[in-house]
Amino acid sequence: MNVSNGPPRFAHWLLTRLHPNDTLEEVEGDLDELYTYWHERAGRTQATLRYLLNVVSVLPPFVRRRKRELYHQNASSLHPIMIRNYLKIAWRNLAKNKVYSAINIGGLAVGMAVAMLIGLWIYDELTFNQYHQNYSRVAQVMRHEWFDGRKETGGQSSPIPLGTELQTAFGDEFSYVVLSTKPVNYIIASGDAKFNQSGRFMEAGAPELLTLRMVQGSRAGLHELNTILLTETLAKKLFGDENPINRIVTIDTQVNVKVTGVYEDLPTNSEFRGTSYIAPFDLYGSLNTWVKDARDNWGDKSFPIYVQIAPNKTFEQVSARIKGVMLPHLKAENAASKPEVFLHPMSNWHLFSAFENGANVTSEPMKYVLFYGVIGLFVLLLACINFTNLSTARSEKRAKEVGIRKAIGSVRAQLTSQFLSESVLVSMVAFGLCLVLVQLALPWFNRVADKQIVILWVNPIFWLACITFTLFTALLAGSYPAFYLSSLQPVKTLKGLYSSGSPSGWHSAIASRKILVVFQFTISIALIIGTASVYQQIQLAKNRPVGYDRKGLLSFPKNGFLGKENVLRDELLRTGVAAEVAESAYPLTNEGSNNTGFDWRGKTPTMSDDFGTIRISAEYGKAVGWQFIAGRDFSRRFRSDSSGLIINESAMKVMGIQHAVGEQVRSEHWQKGTFTILGVVKDMVMASPFERVRPTIFSIQGTKRWMLVKINPQVSLHTALPKLEATFKAVVPDVPFDYKFADEEYALKFTAEERIGKLASFFASLAIFISCLGLFGLASFMAERRTKEIGVRKVLGASALTIWRLLSQEFVLLVLIAFAIATPTAYYFLSNWLQKYEYHTNVSWWIFAMSGMGTLIITLLTVSYQSIKAALVNPVKSLRSE
Repeated sequence: MNVSNGPPRFAHWLLTRLHPNDTLEEVEGDLDELYTYWHERAGRTQATLRYLLNVVSVLPPFVRRRKRELYHQNASSLHPIMIRNYLKIAWRNLAKNKVYSAINIGGLAVGMAVAMLIGLWIYDELTFNQYHQNYSRVAQVMRHEWFDGRKETGGQSSPIPLGTELQTAFGDEFSYVVLSTKPVNYIIASGDAKFNQSGRFMEAGAPELLTLRMVQGSRAGLHELNTILLTETLAKKLFGDENPINRIVTIDTQVNVKVTGVYEDLPTNSEFRGTSYIAPFDLYGSLNTWVKDARDNWGDKSFPIYVQIAPNKTFEQVSARIKGVMLPHLKAENAASKPEVFLHPMSNWHLFSAFENGANVTSEPMKYVLFYGVIGLFVLLLACINFTNLSTARSEKRAKEVGIRKAIGSVRAQLTSQFLSESVLVSMVAFGLCLVLVQLALPWFNRVADKQIVILWVNPIFWLACITFTLFTALLAGSYPAFYLSSLQPVKTLKGLYSSGSPSGWHSAIASRKILVVFQFTISIALIIGTASVYQQIQLAKNRPVGYDRKGLLSFPKNGFLGKENVLRDELLRTGVAAEVAESAYPLTNEGSNNTGFDWRGKTPTMSDDFGTIRISAEYGKAVGWQFIAGRDFSRRFRSDSSGLIINESAMKVMGIQHAVGEQVRSEHWQKGTFTILGVVKDMVMASPFERVRPTIFSIQGTKRWMLVKINPQVSLHTALPKLEATFKAVVPDVPFDYKFADEEYALKFTAEERIGKLASFFASLAIFISCLGLFGLASFMAERRTKEIGVRKVLGASALTIWRLLSQEFVLLVLIAFAIATPTAYYFLSNWLQKYEYHTNVSWWIFAMSGMGTLIITLLTVSYQSIKAALVNPVKSLRSE
């Protein structure tokens, strides 16, 4: 039937077509054709609309009754034809309203992409260390200790004899007890291939405890002394495509070892990431003579101990048995801290590594999981709000469609299905675009987050989660329009009373949209305030006085040339580009080890002590430019300085000595003997720039494994570095010149906070983008809806500025309300976040002012395009109705 012959002919045709025995599909087809005709043709004039109302009024009641009967007969199983019909209508609506569709799909895609990125990041965090198959039975040995009446937890490093005691006295409690070094850098060489690598020296059970995935060789490869296990990457660098098994490599140009195994590189979400080699623990002792003295020293806490409990044991049971294992071996003054040994499970290492008063509490990584999870949910919610807002905004145009459908027999459930099918279609298209956006963003995201996240293409759980996630998003975004529009009364909508109905009608929809817009901008403003506060905290810490001069100071390990440091120092100074050369046990930006067992005049018997201890050369102070409060520096001219100490301000405060220079300090464990304090220096920030400085003692005794070079400030780095490298190669030709600048190493200490700031700013930008995208759509609709009003106002003399103000003021008010809500909320959470730093800033008022002003400007720019466009339209066009 050609419906172009006019409404009367069409009405007659429709009445002849509808029959009580029609199938549901036939009735649906007729109604679809009616709707298409009305929507594309009859809606253009009031006259044709009246014709259609007459058509609806003369439809026999039995048609509507038959329609409901057919629906209820088939409601339990949606027919494919019905679904296809719903999707076809949904696609028509999307294609006809391209701007509206682009805003909806684009906003949802961005929101879903953010949620997916955060979801993948959270999955990576929650599966931390699960690469190791014995994850649920592995733990690290740690300690609770009492200091100044406070129960503090630490002890990531333990004394060697503790590991021996656990193996011998409690062997039935463990499958493995493994002594390990912290990550150490050594030169691993084979022929001309030489690389400075980070690895560990561990006892023979380590490969089984860590369940290394062997590519070649076996996990039993550490039972002989001169052996080593390499990662795939390091083996490839050393030997290329050749078989590395039984090949000889040199550690630190001192000892030859045989490669007995190659293991798969450990992932970034493992605490042992970056461990490029594992060698026997006893081999470390042969490379470092001080380890021999530490074997019987309960006060030297330098080595992590990892254990795997027996299958029939629990961490609580074993911890209770080993709790007091250290006490019988400590002297009275060292036992004052009352160390309680316990096992910290691998499952808690990452997300629950913090302790308060001896209790395991949520650590920063877990707080970030919750923080970013909430952000991801909010950003997705912002996108869903856009969908809901734009759908309800356009509902006046679709209200007559609902009225026609209801009048000719559609029930509410059908209309709900129709609108939900549109939401599902939008969500599916948005999900496809979301996958593209995530794939494009992952390289940048991984760099910022320091991850190796990938989309889990072959993981069925991932796809199940994605489908559930997409359907949930569709339901979340489309539920309000679906249930709201389907509830409209056909009489009012067909008479044009919808927009001026009761409070439950159009005015209620407008109020709902305003609430959702306020919610959107509340979240966006809060994120902006948070991002600015993180930046301010980072800048405060970066500008904190550090007590030394990092500029032009570089360091490199003494790997491969122990014993040649004096020759190298003289040659470097002779070049004229090195102002000073010194030695240290650790890099400048590393606190190093800590020790107990010190005694001094005035120390109470019950006082517990714990000092950072760093071995340095006499030139160290001149190289780093530390600042003296009292006393003098070390000097090679005085042999007695070998029994001298220099302490920092914090150490002097702990000792309670006002005039420390000349005081005697006795050591029971670290370099046993009596020492004289030569000087006191200002606190040097060597560890976290956000925390207090540890009480530290400096001595020129003992082994130093790092060299520091202060470059002459009169010489440019471009000139100095080639000369330094040439001199280094001349003295130690077999060692790579692998240096690090102190300022660059110090900058790495801000990595975690900067990562928070970058990700927060990224998510805040997307939140603002999504909010403004929705605002743009709403402004476009409002301008379109008020076209005639604008035309009348212009005819009566209103200027473009007046029209712009008229259309913009409502959105400005909503943003101001959002700002008023976001400000106290953000202040509360930021104040709590900053309290975790001992050295922190205060939340500044200008951050709130800047965030509010910035959001207001962005809002005005977004709305102004549509407002000015509407204000410039010729009123003749806007007032013409036919």
